[in-house]
Amino acid sequence: IGSHYGEPRAPEAGQWFDYQVKQLAQFANLQFEESTTTTEPGETTTAEDTTTGSTDGSTTEVSTTSGNPIPSTGNPFADKAFYVNPSYKESLSTSIATADGEILANLQAMMDVPSAYWLDRKTKITGSTTDSMEGILEDALNKPVPELVVFIVYDLPNRDCHAKASNGEICCKYKADGRCDYTDVSDGQCSAGLKEYKEEYIDQIAAVLAKYSGRVPIVLVIEPDSLPNLSTNQGDPRCGNSATKSAYKGGVSYAVKALKAADPYAAIYLDAGHGGWLGWKNNMKDFVRMIRSLDVTDHIRGFASNVAGYQHLGKACGTYDYCLGGQHNYDECCADPCGLISKWNPSQNELNYALHLREAMSKGINGFVPHMIIDTGRNGVAGMRSECKNWCNIRNAGVGHVASTATDVPDVVDAYFWLKTPGESDGCTETLPDGGTCPRFDEDCASQDSIGSHYGEPRAPEAGQWFDYQVKQLAQFAKLS
Repeated sequence: IGSHYGEPRAPEAGQWFDYQVKQLAQFANLQFEESTTTTEPGETTTAEDTTTGSTDGSTTEVSTTSGNPIPSTGNPFADKAFYVNPSYKESLSTSIATADGEILANLQAMMDVPSAYWLDRKTKITGSTTDSMEGILEDALNKPVPELVVFIVYDLPNRDCHAKASNGEICCKYKADGRCDYTDVSDGQCSAGLKEYKEEYIDQIAAVLAKYSGRVPIVLVIEPDSLPNLSTNQGDPRCGNSATKSAYKGGVSYAVKALKAADPYAAIYLDAGHGGWLGWKNNMKDFVRMIRSLDVTDHIRGFASNVAGYQHLGKACGTYDYCLGGQHNYDECCADPCGLISKWNPSQNELNYALHLREAMSKGINGFVPHMIIDTGRNGVAGMRSECKNWCNIRNAGVGHVASTATDVPDVVDAYFWLKTPGESDGCTETLPDGGTCPRFDEDCASQDSIGSHYGEPRAPEAGQWFDYQVKQLAQFAKLS
């Protein structure tokens, strides 16, 4: 165990090895002798429910007398095999068919890298194939040892409020063409939109989770791009109006509580933007207040970053603000390709941002000590942008570190993981590949760093669709580690 790709690493001799003992149990050939224990009529012998301690003070899953595991408070990614989605492998195969050289080799290596599955439409929840949440969980359950699956919960009413074009499926108020009217506040509480979100989306996910609760290890990342927008983009009337604010705060709070109730074993992480967005101390203070107001910290493991926009991983410093003032520019952990330190942002790489999140949240919310997961699906290259605020289909980007719990600061960062699917378009160019006009064009996808803005480059398809040219660049400049 450990010599095949995707298998967990083995601890030192004598230490508990969860993956191994589950295989030993799976292939067990126990020859029990008939018990001589006697009981009084009506009595049964039972063992008390117990948890076992670990060296970091966490608890690990053990079986109770009913056979159900006890929820763990440790790293949910530890000692797990990670699920590789067949639908992602199918998409990669289409690009592999026309690739060669180093790009081909890296695309083939990417075939076995785990990535998250996005629940960005209601139709992707139930089903029997691996194009659905339910089908994926059934497939993961049937592996030799059930594999950990990561899902992105992403369908809030008025989703993507700061985008230049409407990208939501559920709306507080619908236009005649079915898209969201972000400026309509006739229903200031977004009552209809929240009802649809809760009943047709979250409750359906919860029903599937309950079916697999305690049987498949599950991680949920909740609503990328939502709470950071409420924290920093109140000046945008699409984000700052009463309907959108009610939708985001009410929706996220309901989602966390309903999904945790459906599967107490699931690990839940809220989206936290990235260091180049919320890394300034004032922005972080606003974000802490936002999280505190939701009353969900008892139900979440922590935060996911680098999904909605991204920056390089970097190296962690001893403290999150070690680089401020420019006194340690020589230190590798202060490398600053986006020039954030000179703007008094201490979170100039994503690991220092994780340290910042930990300290700010721990000080600002009593009893809350969050852990992080960092999306490394697009940040293998640092300094490839002329402006680091640009995020859409960035030219010359490369995939980064493969899924791993061997992080630079394991007491803070649980895992690196590909959360935003490498190869799926971030958004369309104004003209689509077929020559038509993109109905959801976002001006950010015409930035000077975006593929399709230079003469001779192919047009980009709509968000979520496979972008062959982009995934080949991600493979060309890959830093898979």
